[in-house]
Amino acid sequence: MGSTTGVLTAGDALPEAPVQSKTVVNPSISAGHHAMWKPRANPWLIAMTVALAAFMEVLDTSIANVALPHIAGDLGASTNEGTWVLTSYLVANAIVLPLGGWASNLMGRKNFFMLCITIFTISSFLCGIAPTLPMLLLFRVLQGAGGGGLQPMAQAIMADSFEERKRGQAFALYGLVAVLAPSIGPSLGGWITDSYSWRWIFYINIPVGILAYILTVRMVDDPPWIVPDRRHLRNMDYMGLAFLVLSMGGLQIMLDKGEENDWFSSGFICFFGFLFVGGIVALILWELRQKEPLINLRLFKFKNFAICCFLMMLVGGVLNASTVLQPQLLQQLLGYTATTAGKALTAGGLSLVFVMPFAGWATGKFAARNVAAFGFCVFAFSFWFSTTQMSLDMSFGNASLLRVIQLAPIPFCFISITTAAYVGLPKEQSNQVAGLINFVRNIGGSIFIAVTGALVSNRAMHHQALLQEKMTSMNIPFQEYTKGLGAALDGKLGGGNGTGLAMGTIYGQLQRQAGMQGYQDVYMMLFWMAVGMIFLAFMLSKNRPGQGGGGGGMH
Repeated sequence: MGSTTGVLTAGDALPEAPVQSKTVVNPSISAGHHAMWKPRANPWLIAMTVALAAFMEVLDTSIANVALPHIAGDLGASTNEGTWVLTSYLVANAIVLPLGGWASNLMGRKNFFMLCITIFTISSFLCGIAPTLPMLLLFRVLQGAGGGGLQPMAQAIMADSFEERKRGQAFALYGLVAVLAPSIGPSLGGWITDSYSWRWIFYINIPVGILAYILTVRMVDDPPWIVPDRRHLRNMDYMGLAFLVLSMGGLQIMLDKGEENDWFSSGFICFFGFLFVGGIVALILWELRQKEPLINLRLFKFKNFAICCFLMMLVGGVLNASTVLQPQLLQQLLGYTATTAGKALTAGGLSLVFVMPFAGWATGKFAARNVAAFGFCVFAFSFWFSTTQMSLDMSFGNASLLRVIQLAPIPFCFISITTAAYVGLPKEQSNQVAGLINFVRNIGGSIFIAVTGALVSNRAMHHQALLQEKMTSMNIPFQEYTKGLGAALDGKLGGGNGTGLAMGTIYGQLQRQAGMQGYQDVYMMLFWMAVGMIFLAFMLSKNRPGQGGGGGGMH
């Protein structure tokens, strides 16, 4: 038994019988048939079909961000109330993400995937016609619930549709979806809102959803080891579901509303923080004791899978944090509009089209941990380089270049970790693996966005205090600069208010400089985190190049 490495070898089985109790395997189909099964349609057509649905869902996590002021104004709500449009979606999405394994065993993976497409598409239409904010929030919850099953099921379908040596190339397509969609979401959302109406950011999902549904019906098949069993509904782990709802609801609301409410100085945030901690502890203890758990946490007993989940949480966190930080920096400190700031991210997203296939090829030629370590090395360099190049006179071209450099290593990290997560685990667990990998990636994104945003504000205040210490009458250069600027403003504007205007101008410059230093500090923190991820990558078991999941004697 590979207990020290967390990878199953031939003849091994998962360590406890309850691990497989949720999967119904057709006894009339031999293990040999399982191993030889191939989908009827071309795997690449299947991959493009499920990637289309996943792209639609991932895009919706970011496309509404820039439209929030328009939504709030049109529906007669405040800006703070409008942010619930994002929070409601993320809460429902986080709850459904890890439930794909259970739902697939209940109704079949294809049926569950089509149900998610249907719910997402219909709720998108309802969001577009919502007459009030409460109605929009209700429909966003439905939309988030439908979308929560699309990402993990798309990944699981790809994993089972391709043979192991080509799986890295398939995950390159999925990685393009997961990384490109959030990058173009803000700029696309801004353009649609400015050119048409915020309602069209939801309407555009309708034709895409219909096309994805039709293609799924024609292209996708369930493998023989997934057999629907309605007994899972009767035996559903309702307590596990309740703990999952409490913990994820508490976490998302705490993270999304934390900075707005001054974090833990607010009783509101403390309450939801308590819900998260209590809910997650109860969820873990409860699920580990169940014979048919809602979420198969026993997979974390395998070192390889556990490390992959942790690394994917960090990758998702760094990716999402940098996607939010850079346009925020450009708008706050360089005066860009939301649309222009979004365009500065576009070059990075488009560069992925060229890098992803190469990363998929590399995963098929080299051990996953080596590819991941290479990606993290480039990751570390990109954030170090960013700290040296960011400045208050940074051009649009330089901002675009920094985004390209930051995204270039993502495919190597994303594809290799996703591939390594399946190594040694039986195909019957592919739904659970996909659900958990996507779950931790999204959670990492939510956590890092909140934490890095708070750190930028904190570090900016720190640098501002240090700079203000030098704005005294004892500082001769400061006094001379103030007098010279004041005289120049008096000569230009008149009125004798030059000194006051000079002090206001200098203070504005001080705030911008302190803000830039705050961003530089956070990017340097991301650099050190990437360095740590290099060493973590080498803790992964060294799989054969191109090896994916489905190992072991289960087949």
